[in-house]
Parts: sequence; C-alpha cells; structure tokens
Amino acid sequence: MLTVEDLDVWFGHAPERVDAVKSASFAVRQGESFGLVGESGSGKSTILRAVAGLVDTWSGRIKVGGETVAGRHRSRGFHKTVQMVFQDPYASLHPRHSVDRVLSETLHLQGMVGIDARITRLLDQVGLGRGFRFRYPHQLSGGQRQRVAIARALAAEPKLLLLDEPTSALDVSVQAEILNLLCDIRAERGLTYVMVSHDLAVVAHMCDRLAVMRQGRIVEDMDAAGLRAGRAQGDYARKLIAASTRYVREA
Repeated sequence: MLTVEDLDVWFGHAPERVDAVKSASFAVRQGESFGLVGESGSGKSTILRAVAGLVDTWSGRIKVGGETVAGRHRSRGFHKTVQMVFQDPYASLHPRHSVDRVLSETLHLQGMVGIDARITRLLDQVGLGRGFRFRYPHQLSGGQRQRVAIARALAAEPKLLLLDEPTSALDVSVQAEILNLLCDIRAERGLTYVMVSHDLAVVAHMCDRLAVMRQGRIVEDMDAAGLRAGRAQGDYARKLIAASTRYVREA
C-alpha cells in the first residue's frame, strides 16, 4: 500500500538548511498497521507530511498503491486513497464550522452523493450519533473533536490513514476510547495505518510492525512482538524502550 524509498526531507537553504529526514526507506503492506517511533524531532511526523503532500522540499520515491507520487500537489484520486488525522483536535477543526459543514464539505469535494445519509453513517461509525451533527467545535470535548476529525478522514473512503499522534493531546481517560475506535474501524474497513507515536505502549497495541527513528534516520525495524518482549537489536532502541515509563510488555 505504501512504499517509501531513500526519502530525504529538508527545510530552508544552506547554510541554515535543516535535514529533517535522511534516506528513510520502509514498506507497508495492505491492511497492515505500521508505527514510526522515536524521540521528538526525529523526523516521524515529517515523513507523514511528505507522504500527504504537505511538504515541498523532499526527494526520493513515494508510492501509494503502486502509483508513484511527486511534488506537493496530489490528485483527487490520491486524496480518496490517503487521508490524515492530525495530533491536535483543537487546531484541526475550523472553530466557525459546524460538524455538518465539516463533513458535508469534505463529501462534496470528494464527489460523493447521498451526503445527508453519509453524514449520519459517519457520525454513527465514530460513536457520536446524529445529535452532534449541528454542534460547533467549542461545544465538543477533545475526544469528541478527534472523533469528528476521524469521521472527516473516513468521508473519502480512504484505504490508507496517516495518524500523527492521534491521542497525545487527549486526556488519558479518553485515549483508550479513541485507540479502540481506530482498531475497530481498521478491522471493519480493512484499512492500512501508518501511525506516529512517542508512546511505545500505544504502538505495541496498535501496530504490527514499526521503525525506530533517530536524528532523521531509521535505525531499526522490528515487529510488535519484539517490542513487547524488549528484543531490540540496537543500543538506541533498547534505551528508548527502557526510557518509556508507560511501556507495558503484555499484549
């Protein structure tokens, strides 16, 4: 579903140029959930933004569903295949747009028909219900806002979801609800996930495989079973696991 080869992403120009991602390569199979982990500033979210077309300055090869994408601009077909859920539910929704407008505009842009019925189904799928349809972001909790953001991403009926720390801005009591919702949606729709997180317990729960990043480079690949068992090969990955105080080894 997704292939990334020799990806470099940079910001600015020499001598102030910052190389955020360096020669990153990985592949994600259809229906798989793949994690990107590492300390802050390691390049995890930058990879997602490059895949989504939110970064201009990158080189290498990105293929989605076997099709090579180039530059920043993406086709409508790409956005029907790939959608992104951002970290901050308070910043990702327009404060003056109702839930109905958020979803109806997305459905209209994707050329969908039967918009009214689709909005009802989307709200049901994310556990909100039609009673939330005409509410505004300020009338929603953080968890409810993130459910709306997930519904917006699902409106295009994508095959690949890019998840940029989708629960890190939420209260602990709400995080498990959103993660379980994402697990259920993946199972129901056969979706492929690429998830960025600094929380190894979340990655161990959500992902089949993962890549460990450090200073813009992928330094180790491992599966979730290896993560849960603490079977890291490199020193950095072992230290990352040890430093994760919320890490739980049980599946």
